[in-house]
Amino acid sequence: MEERHLRANDREFNLSFKYATSKYNVFTFLPLNLFEQFQRLANAYFVFLLILQLIPQISSLSWFTTVVPLLLVLSITLAKDLSDDITRHKNDNHVNNRKVEVLINGELKSEKWMNVQVGDIVKLENNEFVTADLLLLSSSEPLNLIYIETAELDGETNLKVKQALTLTGDLGNDIQKLAAFNGEVRCEPPNNRLDKFTGTLTMRGETFALDNERILLRGCTLRNTEWCFGLVVFGGPDTKLMQNSGKSVFKRTSIDHLMNVLVMFIFGFLAFMCTILSIGNAIWEYQEGNSFITFLPRADGANASLSAFLTFWSYVIILNTVVPISLYVSVEILRLGNSYFIDWDRKMYHVKSDTPAQARTTTLNEELGQIKYIFSDKTGTLTQNIMTFNRCSINGKSYGEVVDFAGQRVEVTEVKKVDFSWNPLADPKFCFHDHKLVEVVKSGSPEVQAFFRLLALCHTVMPEEKTEGELFYQAQSPDEGALVTAARNFGFVFRSRTPETISLVEMGVPTTYELLAVLDFNNVRKRMSVIVRSPEGKLTLFCKGADTIIYERLHPSSSKLMEVTTEHLNEYAGEGLRTLALAYKDLDEDEFEKWKERHHEASTSLEDREAKLDTIYEEIEKDLLLLGASAVEDKLQDGVPQTIEQLAKADIKIWVLTGDKQETAENIGYSCNMLREEMKEIFIVAANTAEEVREELKSRLLGKKSQVVEDEKVDGEYGLVINGHSLAFALQKDMQLELLRTACMCQAVICCRVTPLQKAQVVELVKKHKKAVTLAIGDGANDVSMIKTAHIGVGISGQEGMQAVLSSDFSFAQFRYLQRLLLVHGRWSYLRMCKFLRYFFYKNFTFTFVHFWYGFFCGFSAQMGLDTYYWTAVNQFFLWGSLSVYFAVTFTMYSNGMYLIFTSSFPFIGTARNSLNQPNVWLTIFLTTILCILPVVAKRFLFIQLKPTINDKVRQAKAVPPPLPRKFPRRRISTRRSGYAFSHARGYGDLVTSGRFLRIPVKSRPALFPHTDTPVADSTPQTYRTIFEEAQSP
Repeated sequence: MEERHLRANDREFNLSFKYATSKYNVFTFLPLNLFEQFQRLANAYFVFLLILQLIPQISSLSWFTTVVPLLLVLSITLAKDLSDDITRHKNDNHVNNRKVEVLINGELKSEKWMNVQVGDIVKLENNEFVTADLLLLSSSEPLNLIYIETAELDGETNLKVKQALTLTGDLGNDIQKLAAFNGEVRCEPPNNRLDKFTGTLTMRGETFALDNERILLRGCTLRNTEWCFGLVVFGGPDTKLMQNSGKSVFKRTSIDHLMNVLVMFIFGFLAFMCTILSIGNAIWEYQEGNSFITFLPRADGANASLSAFLTFWSYVIILNTVVPISLYVSVEILRLGNSYFIDWDRKMYHVKSDTPAQARTTTLNEELGQIKYIFSDKTGTLTQNIMTFNRCSINGKSYGEVVDFAGQRVEVTEVKKVDFSWNPLADPKFCFHDHKLVEVVKSGSPEVQAFFRLLALCHTVMPEEKTEGELFYQAQSPDEGALVTAARNFGFVFRSRTPETISLVEMGVPTTYELLAVLDFNNVRKRMSVIVRSPEGKLTLFCKGADTIIYERLHPSSSKLMEVTTEHLNEYAGEGLRTLALAYKDLDEDEFEKWKERHHEASTSLEDREAKLDTIYEEIEKDLLLLGASAVEDKLQDGVPQTIEQLAKADIKIWVLTGDKQETAENIGYSCNMLREEMKEIFIVAANTAEEVREELKSRLLGKKSQVVEDEKVDGEYGLVINGHSLAFALQKDMQLELLRTACMCQAVICCRVTPLQKAQVVELVKKHKKAVTLAIGDGANDVSMIKTAHIGVGISGQEGMQAVLSSDFSFAQFRYLQRLLLVHGRWSYLRMCKFLRYFFYKNFTFTFVHFWYGFFCGFSAQMGLDTYYWTAVNQFFLWGSLSVYFAVTFTMYSNGMYLIFTSSFPFIGTARNSLNQPNVWLTIFLTTILCILPVVAKRFLFIQLKPTINDKVRQAKAVPPPLPRKFPRRRISTRRSGYAFSHARGYGDLVTSGRFLRIPVKSRPALFPHTDTPVADSTPQTYRTIFEEAQSP
C-alpha cells in the first residue's frame, strides 16, 4: 500500500471519511442478506425443490406450494435482520453526527464528524473526543504541550503529554495563519500500530520529521488543555482505532451449525427413502405395471427404469416436509422472544446510570448457555478505575482497621466516618474510619507527620486551584493522586508547585520547600525520590517504592521496624491492596553538593545517559530510614469476585487481557480471586526474545504434546501471567500451540500490556484450536477487536465511551450481570431451543413417514397420502376456528334474536353474558382446572422426592440456607506484595522540573474541570479520580 500524501486546507486533494459498525447499506442489504440466508442448507434446498416442481413429468405439487413458504421464511428473517441493522445505523449516526469546529474557507464552522475530511484543520476544546488521527499543530499550553487521556485505546487513565513542532506551534489560534497553512504531510499508510507513526511535514521548502509524539489518535480525550488545533491525517476506517477494531462478521451459533449438519443427515435420509421408493416402483412396474397400461398408458419409450428415475424426484418433492423450511423462522421467533426476556430483566437494570441490559443481536441467545472461555478487559470492566487510601503502617503501628474494646475487628460500615471539618482544605469526598490516625496527627507525632509530609512532597502530581481552597489534582497514576489526597485530608495539603519549589499547608501553616532534584520512576528502579530543602534549611531525601526495592537500601537501624512493617504489608497484600514502602534520609550539605555535580555530568552525558543516572541515583538512595507503608485499593466493580467464583464453578475459564502493566494486572488478579495464594505455582512469562519465550513455555508445559489441544488434568492449580512483548513472540505460528497448551492447563490466565490486535489474536487462537464457544467483554474502544472476533461480544456501557457497546451483541452496565446473562438467560434459552428442536423434528418425521408408508400401498406411484393443499388451513381453522365457533354459538344460543325467533326453545335471554359475569362460574372453571392439573403436579412431586434427577438434587442443595458468615473472618496473610504502578512508562520528573506543565494564568479562562460528581463517585465518598469525567457529546 502506498504512503499517505495530503495537503492542509485542500479538500480536493484529500479524501472524506465516515465511521460505521453496521453490516449493510441500502444497496448491499438485499444481496448480502440473501447470500447469508442461503448459507442455510434448507433454504438452498427449497430453491432446488422449486426448480424440480417446474418440471411437469415429476411434479405432483404446484410450484407455489414451495414459493409461498420460502418467500415467507426469507421475508421474516430479512425483516428481523433489517431491524437489527437499522438499530446499528442509528448508533452510527449518533457518532457521525457529533459536532466539531472545522476551519473552512478561513472560518471556524461547526461540522458533523461525518463531513470532516482528510487535510482539514479542526479545533478541539477541553474534555472533547479527538475526531480523527490528527497532527498536533498548536495548543493553549506553554511549549505547545497538550494532555490527553487514552482510556479508550489502552485502558490507561493516566495523562499523557504530546507536543507540537515549534514551527506549527507559532500558528497559535490565529485563524488567518491557520487558514494560510499549506504544509504537506507524507506518512505511512493506514495501519493498526498504536505506538508508532512515521512521516514528514514539508513547509516552506523545509522538511520536518514526525513521530508518535506529534500525533493525537482517535479515541483519546483532550484533558487539562483549553484548546488545540490539529490537521486530520487519517479518518474513519483509516484511523488506528478503527484499524484495530476488525470487521463486522456474520456470527452464527453452534445450533445453526448443528442444524446444518442435521439437515445434511436429513438430506441423506431423504435420498435413502426416495431410493427405496424408486426401487420399489421399478419392481412394481416390472411385475404389475403391465396390468394397468389400459387406463394408465405409458409414454413412448417409457419403461420401469425411467419410471423409477422419475419417481425418485417425485418423492423428493412429496417428502420435502422432512426438510424443515419453517424451522429457521420458528427458531428466529423463539430467539426474538428470548432476547426480549433479556431486555426486560429488571435484575440486569442498573439504576444509578439508568441503563438496562440490551440484546443488540437477537440470533445468539442460546449460544450464551454454552460459553467455555471468557476474555475480559480489566480497566472499567472488572474495576471502577477508582483508587482509595485504605490502610497504612507508620512507625510499626497499623492504621485503617477498626477494632472494638475486645480487639475484635469491626466492619467499617458500622463505624462513623472521620470528621475532617477541622481542615478547611480537606477533600469532602475522602472517607476514612480509623479515628486514631487523626488523633495521632493532631497530637504532633513526628513520625506520623513525616509520613504524610513525604506523601505530600514525593510525587509528580499537578495541582489546579479554580477558587480559593478548591483543589483539583492531575496525576500520572490514580494511585499517586489517592496518596496525595490522603495527605491533604490529614493536614498536609499539597497546594502548588513551580520547577524549583513545592508549596504545602502543614496543619494550617503555609510552608514552601525548595525542590532540588527529582529522581524519577521507571520500571527498573520501581521507586521515586525527591530531594528538598525545608524552610529551616534542612536537606532531606524522601523515597517511596516497592517494598523489596526499599528494603535493600535501608540503614541497619531500621531492621526491627522492617520486620513489623513486613507483617503489615503481608496483611495488606492478603486483602488485595496495592502497597508501597516509604523511607527518608537526612543529607549533608557538602555531600549533596558533590553528588549534584556528578548528577549534572551524568545528565549531560551523550552516551549511556540512563545507565549513568541510575548509578548516580543508587549512590544517594542508600542508608534510608523506614517510615512505614501505605495501602491503596483499586476498587473493583460490585460483585466481581463473586461473579468470577460462580462462573468458575460452572467450569467457565476467564482470561484477562489488559493494556495495564504486569504488576497492576497481578494485583487485580488477586483481588478478583483469579490468582490465589493456594495455587501451586504462578508462571510468569516475560522474556525479550523468541527463543527465551519458547524455553519458558516449554519449561512450563506440564502435559503431553499433541496436535489437538485438549483440557489436560494437572496436579494442582496453576496461574499464567504473560506480558505483551512475550505474547507477540508466543503468537507466532511455531509457538501458538505451546502457548495454548500451557494456558489451558492453568486455572487463570492474565495477559498484560497487550494491544487491541493481540487481544483479538488470543481469542482467535482459542476459537481455532479449542473449538469452544468464546465470549469477550469490555468497555473501551481497545476491546472492540476482540468483541468482534469472539463468538459472543458483550459491551459494558461504562466511562470509556460507547465504542464497545456499538460493536457488541449484548450490553449492560456492570460486569456482575454477566453471571445472570450466562447462567440464567443463556441456560434457559439453550434448554428452550433444544426442547423446541426435539419436538419440531419429531413432528416433521411423523408427518413425512405417513407418505413414505403410503407408497407401499399405492404402487409407489408418488401419490399424496394426505392432501397438503388444505392441510395448513385445516390446522389453523381447527385451532382458532374451534375457539371462535364455541363462543359464537354460545352467545348466539342465548341472544335476544334467538329468543324472538324461537321463544319456546330459547327462553334464557343473556344467560351466557350473565353467567360469565358471575364469580361462581369463574371459580368453578378455576377449581376444575386445578383438579385436572393436581394429579400431574402430585405425580411430579412424588417423583422428585422418590426418584430425584441430578438437577433436582442440585436445586434441593441450593434450597438449604447457607451457614451464617462469620462476622470477623480470619485475615489472609500473603507473602506476595508489590508497589503500585506509578506509571506505565517513565515518570514526569523531567517535565515537572522543566516548568513545561505550568499554565499561562488567564483570569477569564473557563473552568477545565467542573466540580460535578459522577454516579460512581456519589456512591463511594472516598475516591480519587485522575479526571473528573462527564459524558461528552462534542
